[in-house]
Amino acid sequence: MQRRHLALLPAGILATPAIAQEAERSQDLVQGFSRARLARFQPAMAREVERGSFNGCVALIARNGQIIHHEAYGHQDNARRIPMTREAIFLLASMTKPITSVAAMMLVEEGRMKIGDNITQWLPELRELKVMTREGEVPLARPITVQDLLRHSSGFVYAAASPFPRIRELYEENDIEARRGPVPGDEMLRRLGTIPLAFQPGAQFFYSISTDVLGLLLQRVAGQPLDRLIAERITGPLGMTDTVWWVDPARRSRVAESIASDPLSTPMWNSYRIEQNPVPAGHFKGGAGLVGTSSDYFRFAQMVANGGSFEGKRYLSAPTVNWMLSDHMGSMGGTPQASTGPGYGFGLGFAVRREQGIAVAPGSPGDAMWAGAWGTSFTIDRAEKLVGVFMAQGPSSRTHTRMVFKNMVYGAMVESLRG
Repeated sequence: MQRRHLALLPAGILATPAIAQEAERSQDLVQGFSRARLARFQPAMAREVERGSFNGCVALIARNGQIIHHEAYGHQDNARRIPMTREAIFLLASMTKPITSVAAMMLVEEGRMKIGDNITQWLPELRELKVMTREGEVPLARPITVQDLLRHSSGFVYAAASPFPRIRELYEENDIEARRGPVPGDEMLRRLGTIPLAFQPGAQFFYSISTDVLGLLLQRVAGQPLDRLIAERITGPLGMTDTVWWVDPARRSRVAESIASDPLSTPMWNSYRIEQNPVPAGHFKGGAGLVGTSSDYFRFAQMVANGGSFEGKRYLSAPTVNWMLSDHMGSMGGTPQASTGPGYGFGLGFAVRREQGIAVAPGSPGDAMWAGAWGTSFTIDRAEKLVGVFMAQGPSSRTHTRMVFKNMVYGAMVESLRG
């Protein structure tokens, strides 16, 4: 074994045991990650399949912009006849939100809007909104801004999590989330404008349909449909060829199936309707509408990690990326903990780690992440020059599996850039 490594040493250097050990060690490392530790993914993902977390998954890790681990595990289908592949397509759900948020900041950089702008400039359907309180409905203390949509402080909700049963009923009666069938964007806004907010704007982080509303706002600011805006500015230039709003017949065989035993799979599948073009009967949901592959999402996440550029093309300025990946919650109430675990605040479209400790998985202060309801997640740790993307379709196990992935990524990183 030592003779194999001696051949790699420069001429004239004496092959001491220490040098031989260092050569052996260097063969085990790639960008500071241990190959032996990366091999732990295989048995760990097999355990998750056995546990019933998902049928299969894809794990991607990159450091310094270089992909060092990109492997598929398990199967793509419930029958477990089709092996999972790195080209499998996953429902991104809320991992659509960071992409829509980046599109918004592109328009901010162009002077088309400001994040402090009142959203009713473009969404007049929402001018008569009130806020529900225990004592009744009251006027807004201040307008909803674009920043509120980006950081989920608008007062909108997702019906299932509403703190007021009446708001939940109104969301469901009006099918605000288009779960029963397509709802045109203009009609969705008209209905939403009749339902009170759950909180005063800017008072509370509360995860919500805010990014769906943001997507409709972007269409009016840009004067083009959201799918075209995203394709022309982000997915097309980045080469995200399989990140689309609905799955055409040519791609259908590559869609990973959510595990059949998961009680959330059937109702969620029925509400997502990914085999139908959302328009003209419905609208493009900026908060949950996209599907895509691990390779595609890596390209997006690496662009953000690079400070707004990728493969020689700039998408956002570095100061804008820094602004987005700063905590915008301040002293407001609420927390993204249900998605991130403790220790995170929220920026403009991304959850942002506040400190080294407190969190339930490793990371760095300032690292950014988000995840999707089907079981997808990503992390961007700029201090470690790290990007991780995890793709699975197992909604009930999603919090568990995203933390398993993060633990394993950092467990394989034996050389930290932070010392």
